[in-house]
Amino acid sequence: MVPGQGGQGAAAPAAAEPEQEQEQPPEPEQEQEQPPGREDGAAAGQPCLCSAPGIEAVGAEERRASVCCSGLPWPRCCEAPGTKKKAACPGLGLFYTVLSAFLFSVASLFLKKIEDVHSVEVSAFRCVFQMAFVFPGLIYYKTGFLGPKGKRIMLFFRGFLGSSAMVLLYYSYQVMPLADATVISFSCPVFTSLLAWIFLKEKYSIWDLLFTLIAIVGVILIARPPFLFGSHVVGIEGSYTDHLKGSIAAIASAISAALTLIILRKVGKSVHYFLSIWYYAVIGLIGCVIALFVLNEWRLPHCGKDRVLLVLIGMFGLGGQIFLTKALQIEKAGPVSIMKTVDVVFAFVLQILFLNHLPPWWTVGGALCVVASSSGTAIRKWRQNVKEAKQSEI
Repeated sequence: MVPGQGGQGAAAPAAAEPEQEQEQPPEPEQEQEQPPGREDGAAAGQPCLCSAPGIEAVGAEERRASVCCSGLPWPRCCEAPGTKKKAACPGLGLFYTVLSAFLFSVASLFLKKIEDVHSVEVSAFRCVFQMAFVFPGLIYYKTGFLGPKGKRIMLFFRGFLGSSAMVLLYYSYQVMPLADATVISFSCPVFTSLLAWIFLKEKYSIWDLLFTLIAIVGVILIARPPFLFGSHVVGIEGSYTDHLKGSIAAIASAISAALTLIILRKVGKSVHYFLSIWYYAVIGLIGCVIALFVLNEWRLPHCGKDRVLLVLIGMFGLGGQIFLTKALQIEKAGPVSIMKTVDVVFAFVLQILFLNHLPPWWTVGGALCVVASSSGTAIRKWRQNVKEAKQSEI
């Protein structure tokens, strides 16, 4: 899906980044800091009634029986609210990432197996599944369906660009090899760094420029434009014209997913991520329906196999989005971005096993360039975020 496979590309996609870890409690010989008051303002500024962990104090039993200003019983009262706890199972977030990549890859394989359904119609069914999942969440969290007035324009463009990235990626899946389209879509992090420098004034170093150039080389090796490789290219699926159209669509999908991430950074945490996914699904469905009537491609699948595949694409795509969201909730974004590159491995394996298409060496070389570029960008951003987090704690 759009990386956001479905989005997000990025994604790209709609999941919030995990909160930064809070400072550890001071040593016993240091002066204990007062925890913050309740969020509703009750008992604000009152000192904590319990002592720091490990400190024996007179009347400890009475203090244990009481509660402190945070409103929690001892000893949890001395823990800072919102402190991030370690995951019960180490590596669970990375496992969720691998599972998400596998589900996205299987959904892409099902898309290749559909014979008589346009990619825009597949995208419309995917949006319906997204809406069915998000609708109860909006009611439960009481976020509303329009969002804050000052953020609606940004949410509209988030939905438009995200759904456009999905449609373009699905089109590239249908007209070019699965591995080729997947690899090109993984250039999204590189475009995100470049666009963040342009629109958000974020730092863009010589390393970012190098990773961008490497990604461009990888995309060229996969697309193999005629002015460099000639019009007779071996190892492609179908006609070379379709291969070139699919490559352009995959590049446009990566750029759209990168723009979606820029908008999500701009919006920040002021909007619930369910509302962001809701805009993505609603605007995507409206746009797909309009496009289908304009193209005169709206029709139900004639055979039962295509109908089953449509349902499976929606289910597997939604499952991939859920596990990616869970991964980002318990693991840092850097490791998740790096681990998500296994999607390329799954795409190559599924293409060889189920589509009987062995990728040429040009595609393998391009895949190595794009994966190296995306991984380098993710590692650099991760280290930069860790460094900034440490400086903010000092």
